[in-house]
Amino acid sequence: MMVRRLPRLVQENVSTAKRIYEGITKSQLALLRELTTSLRLSVRRGELLQISGKWYVSHSGLIRIAHRRRCCGIETNVEQQVTDISSGRWVFKAVVHASPSRTFVGFGDADPSNVSFLVHGAEMRIAETRAVNRALRKAYGIGICSVEEIGSFERQSDGSSDSKKLPQPANGNGSRTVRDRLCQVIRQHQLDPNLVKSYAIDFCGVKTLRDATRDQVENFIAHLSDWAKKDRNALLCQLNSFLGQKEGAA
Repeated sequence: MMVRRLPRLVQENVSTAKRIYEGITKSQLALLRELTTSLRLSVRRGELLQISGKWYVSHSGLIRIAHRRRCCGIETNVEQQVTDISSGRWVFKAVVHASPSRTFVGFGDADPSNVSFLVHGAEMRIAETRAVNRALRKAYGIGICSVEEIGSFERQSDGSSDSKKLPQPANGNGSRTVRDRLCQVIRQHQLDPNLVKSYAIDFCGVKTLRDATRDQVENFIAHLSDWAKKDRNALLCQLNSFLGQKEGAA
């Protein structure tokens, strides 16, 4: 991205953030301007995300930075001595080759206690992503955490490891699943489900939608619904940007 395009990206990010994040404050927008200037990432593409009032970078954002900085390669390996497959605990080591002579190491772990119950069974992929993200943040001096690293939001807010309960529907006939709520938004606003799925994968910074945590998917649904209500045409433009991309596995 050329320097002369940076003011345009700052303006786009601020405008998009005001549209999709209700109640965003001046201080949060000021920080967004600083992050945009230093990282040159896009809110519209899901590379910068605001969750619970804080800004995070996504996996796709970190990969974009690595590509821009001409990363020579990324290696990942399972740490066999501390991985316990029988209990679903995985630990990965990632090595980012920022240049032929400069390497940076990051470690990532995941087990059923620190990922959403909706993605139990995908701990290996989550641990690998966390390791890569930590190595990339070291390599390129990224001062904000990635969304894939933060784990469950309820544990962060109240220290509890219990899973968050699904919201109850108005008719009281039991819990509505996250998938049901996403389908409702798609039907209500007449959105293309395949494009929504591609956008969700990009928004959550994962390779397939099943790799996303429940918190990530719930934040995506809230983001999608809010944007559809405020500016459906802009949302359709965003979804159309995913035309022709291959879908990840559900």
